[in-house]
Amino acid sequence: MVKTRRELILEEMGLTPIWRLRGSAAAKEGDGAVDAETGVLDQASAASGRRSSVTGHAFPAEAADSRAAAIMGLDWPSIKARVATCTDCALHQKRTKTVFGVGDENADWLFVGEGPGADEDAQGEPFVGQAGKLLDNMLAAIRLRRGENVYIANCVKCRPPGNRNPEPGELHACEPYLHRQIELIGPKLIVALGKVAVSNLLATDASIASLRGKIHQYRGIPLIVTYHPAYLLRSLPDKSKAWVDLCFAVRAMTDLQDNSASAR
Repeated sequence: MVKTRRELILEEMGLTPIWRLRGSAAAKEGDGAVDAETGVLDQASAASGRRSSVTGHAFPAEAADSRAAAIMGLDWPSIKARVATCTDCALHQKRTKTVFGVGDENADWLFVGEGPGADEDAQGEPFVGQAGKLLDNMLAAIRLRRGENVYIANCVKCRPPGNRNPEPGELHACEPYLHRQIELIGPKLIVALGKVAVSNLLATDASIASLRGKIHQYRGIPLIVTYHPAYLLRSLPDKSKAWVDLCFAVRAMTDLQDNSASAR
């Protein structure tokens, strides 16, 4: 029986053997109406003094600004140490380990997810469960490898209970850490994985479907949107769309590298 194009794509993007990058990128498919992930960042809350889920009182804007400024002045050892002992939101109360991030600290590629799950909380490394296996296959499909010119991080560094979406106050507490990581890495391209990461980095309530296939900007750094691996494990039809997104990301990176070479 001859397999359809969709079946072939889904076979390539499963958790079975490493995907193979075809010579030409797949044609872009139409966006579906299904919204990947929930828990959009409350922009009204993010714009003003935030509410601490530890104490139940609002962070004064001046204190939040001072804290963020202090974090933005940290080097790698200092920011890792600060994250490891952070108690600025309620997530620290039930964590096993903080999950700072992992990979090449001078990487061209940065992948940003939502937050740690149970496996990540136990091991202290992002994307090590089933979603992590899928992400590793996604990387291998475009000839990348965890730790080699790739850095992987999350919007929050502690596991939300029950793997729920991070709350606005929790996202706000971790925002300076992620911002500083990005500044220290200096990636050429960011790939935002899932609605929470997209909402947090782009400050938008727009759906994943409406943002795919475009180059956005995060503080002057090109950013591409795709689905979170955990969502893809639950929604097989969108795996083919994620493959299209990866091919788009490869073309974008090639253009960035070409432009950088010609500017020299």
